[in-house]
Amino acid sequence: MIIDAHAHIFSQIHGMTGTGPTRDLGYGRVAQGSEKIQLLPQFFEKTIFTPEALIANMDWAGVDKAILLQGPFYGECNTYVLEALNHYPDRFVGAAFCDPWALNGQRDLLEVLDSGKFKAVKMECSEAAGLCGLHPEADIISPEISWMWKELLKRDLVVVFDLGAVGSRSYQTSSVAALAKMVPDLKIVIAHLAQLRPQVESNPEQMKLWTAQIDLGHLPNVWFDSAALPAYLPQEDFPFPTAERYLHMAVDRIGPSKILWGTDVPGLLTSASYLQLAKMAKLHVGFLSPDEQAMILWKNASLLFDIPSKM
Repeated sequence: MIIDAHAHIFSQIHGMTGTGPTRDLGYGRVAQGSEKIQLLPQFFEKTIFTPEALIANMDWAGVDKAILLQGPFYGECNTYVLEALNHYPDRFVGAAFCDPWALNGQRDLLEVLDSGKFKAVKMECSEAAGLCGLHPEADIISPEISWMWKELLKRDLVVVFDLGAVGSRSYQTSSVAALAKMVPDLKIVIAHLAQLRPQVESNPEQMKLWTAQIDLGHLPNVWFDSAALPAYLPQEDFPFPTAERYLHMAVDRIGPSKILWGTDVPGLLTSASYLQLAKMAKLHVGFLSPDEQAMILWKNASLLFDIPSKM
């Protein structure tokens, strides 16, 4: 079994970031404010990624299930994800989008969660594409959003954080540590293995920041996903040996029981095919015992998100 703990679907690009709105320019290109980026490969006229497209890739690569995450960059798509959960309950687990600092943010989130279909809430906090770009003073442990942690705890939901680049204002290691200790039964996942990349490795001060964040995995209620590592390595090709080394570094510090495999597709499809990403995952955990490999590839996600196992 294998579970992708970090994937996205969207029917259109209609989001908002700190640098401006996002919109589809066609053939995988997206405008983010005045900037233009190649988000997806140049396959189709419309820049979309449907649940059916994700399932086709999962079947091709032998991936059983995926956790669907959202963020402000794509635009709010709770309804779209909910439809996917209803149509494909055996393939997807959903995380609801939430902006707790928005006007009516609490009301909107509670309405979504009342569907009973979501097992997590995603908080895309990064400055570049997330909530800290929209709300420059946002802090995870600000009293104004304390209602959220009580609500997630009551519903036994996971919170998934993207804390952005190392050293950025969204990289709120101390706030997450405080939250994890303040609400010890709240299950927390931090995306992208705390965003280690070559620029961080070459900067001793940033490496200290990364070490401090990855060490949050020593807390009993904090985990990390490994999504997007190949995107940080534009000079490398499959099988991305530096990404494997980063996984080794994380395992050495916090152990295999605290890491979930994830891809961050479809954005990662400009770095590698989904089949390559799945092959890379199995290659990169090869230094571990079979049980430890299973922890990263599916067991940790299965336990954390309460996903029935077929094994």
